[in-house]
Amino acid sequence: MQMNYFSRYTILALALILQIASLATAQAQSKKQFLIVGLDEKQTYSDKGVGIAGPPGRDSVLIIDIGSSPLEPKIIASLPLANTISGPPVNLAINSNETLALVANSMNVVEVDGKWKQVPDNRLFVIDLEASPPALIDTIAIGNQPSGLSINKVGNLALVANRADNSISVLRITGKKVELIDTVVIGEQVSHVVFRPDGKTALASKFPGHKVAFLDVDGEKVTYKKYDVVVGLWPYNVAITPNGKLAITADNGNAGAADGNIDTVSIIDLEAIPPRVIDKVVVGDGPEGLAISPTGRLAVTALLKGSNSSKEAFFYNRNAEVVALKIDGKKVSLSNSVEVRGLPEGIAFSNDGRYIYVGNFIDQDISILRVDGEKIVNTGKSFSLPGHPASLRSRFQ
Repeated sequence: MQMNYFSRYTILALALILQIASLATAQAQSKKQFLIVGLDEKQTYSDKGVGIAGPPGRDSVLIIDIGSSPLEPKIIASLPLANTISGPPVNLAINSNETLALVANSMNVVEVDGKWKQVPDNRLFVIDLEASPPALIDTIAIGNQPSGLSINKVGNLALVANRADNSISVLRITGKKVELIDTVVIGEQVSHVVFRPDGKTALASKFPGHKVAFLDVDGEKVTYKKYDVVVGLWPYNVAITPNGKLAITADNGNAGAADGNIDTVSIIDLEAIPPRVIDKVVVGDGPEGLAISPTGRLAVTALLKGSNSSKEAFFYNRNAEVVALKIDGKKVSLSNSVEVRGLPEGIAFSNDGRYIYVGNFIDQDISILRVDGEKIVNTGKSFSLPGHPASLRSRFQ
């Protein structure tokens, strides 16, 4: 009788433990993770690969949950905010605890002599991700043509690259209040800026200058001490590994477009004194979107491959490609590549590094890739969008 009593007690206890563990796992799996996507409904491309500007008023910014079901994302908010494909696909960012998002609108369209023409904007949108649903809470005027931007890990400072002003805006973040506190003059066009994880350094890509500028960050004081490193041609984006030891640039090669020539990513050793480029890895035609996994073991870049070029061009391809790069210490090497759809712009990892999301502008959808060890696999799953994804980011990028 005693043995049976203790046996039943043990079985019940084990069942209770398993039930609690199962609930905890389910809760962890259902935790929301945000993907922010900017849709540009003004820009289209002709069969000759010529960009055609249309009227404003139809753009939006989507907040998408990828945590509850990574293979079945869900749009939880659609905000009627202006967005543009004219620039790097990192004109938006999510803070580390996923409570706040910033979105810069680089370009507006105005009607001139009966035709729509792009002109620089200066607006930055502040979005409260804790609101139900997420909502716009402020609009701030910063520099002209604000483009790539980043929020530091602590979440109290943001930097925005202003392409038309050749400058970087410095923004203080206090809770959900965001304010412009300084402007750093760079003296030439910058397309993107990103913090090193310790928050004491930032890197800015000098797009037409083919360089990366180094900024010192001391509290809220950001200083450009005129130290640059030369990278590949037309570096649109720059990303830094989670350990802060390496930076990688996507060297587009042709001022934001494919041209049939092979291009590279540049590898910068941030621990060297002074920092310097230690390698270049050939990836293909027109790398633009770029992201590094939160695990630090993999980087991915999206190749345009002429997918928005003239259909008569020798380098035109209906679909494009994502290339995976293995990171082993300070050695970066090609892993593999997979096909995605037309004109991939933004690219981002899930918070655990297991999935990759690629915004295909022409096809109005997101390709979902899976990380398998050191390689990437196209799951065959895609997520349709109500417009053209011009930019896309998760919290770790």
